[in-house]
Amino acid sequence: MTIYVVKSGDTLYALSRRFSVSLEELINANQLANPDLLSVGQALVVPGAEGSHTVQRGQTLYGIARSYGLPLQRLIAANPQIKNPELIYPGQRLTIPAAQKPGGRILVNGYMTGASEATLRETLPHLSFLSPFSWRAAADGSLVRDTALPLSLSESYGVENLLTITNLRQSGGFSSDIAHAILTDQAAQDRFLTQTEALLTEGGCAGVNLDFEYVYPFDRESYNQFLARLAQRLHDLGRLLVTALAPKLSDSQTGLLYTAHDYAFHGRTADYCVLMTYEWGYTYGPAMAVSPINMVRRVLDYAVSVMPAGKILLGVPNYGYNWTLPFVQGSAAQALTNTAAVTLAGQAGAAIRFDETAQAPFFLYRDTQGRQHEVWFEDARSLRAKYALVADYGLAGLSFWNLDRLFRTNFLVLESMYTVEKL
Repeated sequence: MTIYVVKSGDTLYALSRRFSVSLEELINANQLANPDLLSVGQALVVPGAEGSHTVQRGQTLYGIARSYGLPLQRLIAANPQIKNPELIYPGQRLTIPAAQKPGGRILVNGYMTGASEATLRETLPHLSFLSPFSWRAAADGSLVRDTALPLSLSESYGVENLLTITNLRQSGGFSSDIAHAILTDQAAQDRFLTQTEALLTEGGCAGVNLDFEYVYPFDRESYNQFLARLAQRLHDLGRLLVTALAPKLSDSQTGLLYTAHDYAFHGRTADYCVLMTYEWGYTYGPAMAVSPINMVRRVLDYAVSVMPAGKILLGVPNYGYNWTLPFVQGSAAQALTNTAAVTLAGQAGAAIRFDETAQAPFFLYRDTQGRQHEVWFEDARSLRAKYALVADYGLAGLSFWNLDRLFRTNFLVLESMYTVEKL
């Protein structure tokens, strides 16, 4: 697999001939709504394009190595005819060594709320765990199911289902009060544990993915005690405990999202921890990358200092946002899929830029009313940068939020770098 960044004058037909890949393969791999509409700066994944590369004007050996996900020295070693790596010229043919999966085997979790069966079937081959979102815990500890995914499909793809339990209200939004009731009321907690055990037994799930958010800061110790009790119950049943954690930068970080999430305790108690490393750019905030890699690294730097790296599943977003400028506090950005973002750029005639600090693509455009917009999303380049962190930090793997909308680029990049562990 190759990542190619579109330049002015490129056509899909010319690229298919250049990389010896059919038009149909290019269109399918990139889910192109209009194959005749390419945007300058758009990242295309080219399946099966390893073997050779024709140097284009302005390209450097370093840039070519990066586009193929190769170390520079490996590319140089495969091309002994290059005497000076700083001197390559347009039209020169380079040998691209066979791709190697640098990171070995990893675990991959995917959250879903209501994907189609077709999407589910195309997604499951690339997962270790499926976390249907979700079973809602009520204040009395009872559990109510929200999702209707056909979980029986998972087994045929070697995927384990996780019973995903949240403190969401029926009307939506995480409830601090629901969490408080379960964490502090013995009867509610007993009911929670009894129903959880019954659901695990009936559904054959491999364990629980607990996503309690907006827990009151004063409930931190109660949350820890509850986790210890839940972990013991699950481990006695031979089941896993996975917990979802807000993206903290230190243990002293305060706030409703952060204080009660005790990284060190979760690291000792849970089998795996999902770090929700996204939503820096969010619905009601100013325009910025959803998951800037510089911030993700800061979270990981802290996390691996207090918990085993081999328990961490790195959160990856599968969406972007479209902000209307100038940003006004209280205004809402529009969520959109990564494929929709690329289509929008093409329709608007906008060039896609790539922020090197955030390692994320974005573009600006004006709508029919003359209002300026700023769109941030994920592409093959930003995903590859995030996935590389798994190997860099020695993490257990990845966790996607969420996979309801198919984005084939996710899996093409993932499978070019790692082998997904099937349990």
